[in-house]
Amino acid sequence: MFTVRWIELLVVAVFTYQVTGSAFIVTMMTLLRLLPMALFGAFMGAWADRLDRRLGILAVLVALLLSSAAIAGLAWAGRLEVWHLAVSCFINGTAWATDNALRRIMIGEVVGADKMATAMAFDIGANNASRMVGPAVGGVLIATAGIEQAYIVSVGLYLVGIGAAFGLKYREPFTHLAGAGSTLSRIVEGLREARRRPHLLGIYLVTAIYNIFGWPIYSLVPVIGKDNLDLGPGGVGLLSSMDGVGAMLGAASVAMLARPAHFHALYVGAVAVFQLMMVGFALMSEPFMAGTFLVMAGISGACFAVMQTTLIYRAVTPELRSRMLGLLSVSIGIGPIGFLQIGLFAEALGAGAAVIISSLGGLLALALTFPLWRPRGDAD
Repeated sequence: MFTVRWIELLVVAVFTYQVTGSAFIVTMMTLLRLLPMALFGAFMGAWADRLDRRLGILAVLVALLLSSAAIAGLAWAGRLEVWHLAVSCFINGTAWATDNALRRIMIGEVVGADKMATAMAFDIGANNASRMVGPAVGGVLIATAGIEQAYIVSVGLYLVGIGAAFGLKYREPFTHLAGAGSTLSRIVEGLREARRRPHLLGIYLVTAIYNIFGWPIYSLVPVIGKDNLDLGPGGVGLLSSMDGVGAMLGAASVAMLARPAHFHALYVGAVAVFQLMMVGFALMSEPFMAGTFLVMAGISGACFAVMQTTLIYRAVTPELRSRMLGLLSVSIGIGPIGFLQIGLFAEALGAGAAVIISSLGGLLALALTFPLWRPRGDAD
């Protein structure tokens, strides 16, 4: 799933920019992958306790396979249009919105709260190993064989994923009761818990800041690679994989070195370092140095990603975890605001200037909201 996600993020960006020449439309395609988190994340968290998680993951994989197969067929027939990709991005985003409440809850239930940080480091490491491979493969495929071959590869990888999910042995650690209240009432209960716990609100706030001012920057990496660094599709794919290299290093460092007492500081500090590295990336005119800054950004981004799920999982009781991680998906889903703003800045001022403005905005937002996310006594 991770590998396909990064292949498709790259090929959609390259294809869309080739067809439209608009950096704004490129950012809107990634926005459509995040929008379902804001729309459905809380509902996914409330529903997840009533589902067989293994069957839920299988259903998600089948939906993703059908979406990629449809795009491959349209491209093969020469009838693929940008709006087809937009619909596919939204479907993929809806599947992505289930990740925290289904798959990552399963990880936590297998390893327990004490080992969640290490488990999430492995999970983020797997994600970012695919981030190294996915964009590079996607760049080569779209440059040499066309977008249809990229989506055919996606279909093949989803088939492998479905086979793996069928072989998964997993038993729910506690019974999910159908009568535990309506979906809406469960969402309200989760919101009340978040309001009661300032530490939780601080975690959600930092996640929102990263996804408004940090994550959207990735949508402009292909544009900067083409326009500022004069790279072809293959070079753009290689450049886009550099943050995955860094993220692998970051995830390994967390697994080996991070201790609970440092989790909160690592979480917030990683966001600040990420924004600074992206300023450096935007200022570079040489591909090697630009890639180096992306590696550093990837290290910090992995530390952030490991900690955001770990902190929520450790902070709440088992019966609330799906709902609270569903609310985390909503905080991630706020990202479309960032994609809209960075897309408008890129259209008006250029991709490099848009990255710098967004990064500095993230640093300012962290500074202004310090009283809300500062470490508190109820942390863990």
